[in-house]
Amino acid sequence: MRLAMLARNAGLYSHQRLVEAAEARGHTLDVINTLHVHMNITSNRPVLRYGGKSLPLYDAVIPRIGASITHYGLAVLRQFEMQGVFPLNESVAIGRARDKLRALQLLARAGIGLPVTAFAHGPRKAEDVIKEVGGTPVVIKLVEGTQGMGVILAETEASAKSIVEAFSAANINILVQEYIAEAEGRDVRALVVGGRVVAAMERVGKTGEFRSNLHRGGITAEANITEEEQSTAVHAASVLGLNVAGVDMLRSNRGPMVVEVNASPGLKGIERATNVDVAGEIIAFIEASAAHGATETKGQKG
Repeated sequence: MRLAMLARNAGLYSHQRLVEAAEARGHTLDVINTLHVHMNITSNRPVLRYGGKSLPLYDAVIPRIGASITHYGLAVLRQFEMQGVFPLNESVAIGRARDKLRALQLLARAGIGLPVTAFAHGPRKAEDVIKEVGGTPVVIKLVEGTQGMGVILAETEASAKSIVEAFSAANINILVQEYIAEAEGRDVRALVVGGRVVAAMERVGKTGEFRSNLHRGGITAEANITEEEQSTAVHAASVLGLNVAGVDMLRSNRGPMVVEVNASPGLKGIERATNVDVAGEIIAFIEASAAHGATETKGQKG
């Protein structure tokens, strides 16, 4: 098969592993810088140009689109879809996952466990938003934040009020969530591929850090997850329409709580923590699915 990957940095661990896994199974995988792709939008003749030449027709495309270029990256991915190229994750599904508020609304509608979350634009009384989630401490998140950036723990009502009001004054949209104390700065990431969990790891925040993201200095270990956690992860990915997803969950007294669903999960931490060939699992899924050539919107509408 001839595969393409939309990625700005071919040297990242995740991207190198996907190339290795594809080549090991007899495929070719071209890494294409998303921002260097030009699109010719003509009726019945969707064309993609790269380096002054038209790109060939690929069997499948792996979108590894950075959050900072989501809008343009999804436009490029849609052009591939218009050509009938099989996308590992579809543009509409990635768009759902990148919009944190929309993703939470869809997950909530599906009955998936979530921390109590409040969202309001420029609340007149910050106290009302804080009270909505059960009082302090609270977690305050930028709607567009990634890799733990734009996530703040406010431990007192005074600090929470100050932060909420500051973001509101700057016209920045935020989410305010209850703090799951029993998680103790730990979370579980389940890597879902094709409707099943292929690997799972526990992430622990460094001392004094409630965020467990690896980019924030967290450490990882293989996780033995429960059947409920597995089904929650698979259900969350399905609701958003994602074939491949990193589903982050907190272990709460009320069961697993999904805090984020990542449409382009990194492979380095989870492969090293679990010794699972996640890249190989992804390529195997493409082999089984791309032959159908189907590009369709999966999951819940909206």
